[in-house]
Amino acid sequence: MIDTKNYPSIGKIHRYDSAFDSLVGTDARLEVIASGFDWSEGPVWVKNGGYLLFSDVPRNTVYKWEEGKGTSAFVKPSGYTGNTDYGKEPGSNGLTLDPKGQLVSCEHGDRRVSVLTKGGGKQTLADNYMGKRLNSPNDCCFKSNGDLYFTDPPYGLPGNYEDPRRELDFCGVYRRAQDGSVTLLTKEMTRPNGIAFSPDEKILYVANSDPAKANWMAYPVKDDGTLGTGKVFYDVTANAGKMPGLPDGLKVDEKGNLFASGPGGIYVFSAAGSLLGRIETGEATANCAWGNNGSVLYICADMYMCRIPTLTRGRLP
Repeated sequence: MIDTKNYPSIGKIHRYDSAFDSLVGTDARLEVIASGFDWSEGPVWVKNGGYLLFSDVPRNTVYKWEEGKGTSAFVKPSGYTGNTDYGKEPGSNGLTLDPKGQLVSCEHGDRRVSVLTKGGGKQTLADNYMGKRLNSPNDCCFKSNGDLYFTDPPYGLPGNYEDPRRELDFCGVYRRAQDGSVTLLTKEMTRPNGIAFSPDEKILYVANSDPAKANWMAYPVKDDGTLGTGKVFYDVTANAGKMPGLPDGLKVDEKGNLFASGPGGIYVFSAAGSLLGRIETGEATANCAWGNNGSVLYICADMYMCRIPTLTRGRLP
């Protein structure tokens, strides 16, 4: 794992619209700040401490990265606490912080969303819908009122879609309210993955990581927190298989622009759905998150943890 201040750069930056130059500077480069992982995922910046946390899903570990100190294990096991083999992706995936600053994890192997309490123990936030176990929660985000929204594809199950342990015959997008109740918001997506709100929280964006239907959906958020009829925000099915990766984790900046992992890296869209640019990593790219003062984008690209400075800012959890 790299622990140096002489960070190597990788990838290319593609500029499709002049508006992109106001988001990512023309002199910006994608730096590799750590490497040697099996599949990096779920980055989240911890303001109270000034460090980055991220998952390595196959290694069942959450890592901590600090400038000048490098990488160390933070939580292990991160997503599977069983005592038998549990496939290739047993660990935590998407991470975020709750309103108290506590780490919230989407856990593949234990099939739940959990919170790491200040005492060091984990508390289950959601592990079932109507008495049936979740598939393998993948990614999550909080609404400003404290409600947690999360996706539940089957990637963490050893047998994926065909795993006999599945109890739900669909892949849902859910809301966990502050009272602990879990509401199914939609089950129309085949492989819901990354999830994020627009700045005004009137739109919920959800990535669909299905190579046959590789797109990002935009759902209007109703006053009661449920979702209206979604529409395709952008479709990259034609790129699936031609470039590494699929629609996966995503974040939204303060102006409503989307930074979304997909085939060929991080796609950058305007709120209106125009493709402005693409940060090509050269690897299958899993997720991204704002860090530092909100103007550094951290990117998970397979075995790499990367970062790139931006001229725009994103909200920190």
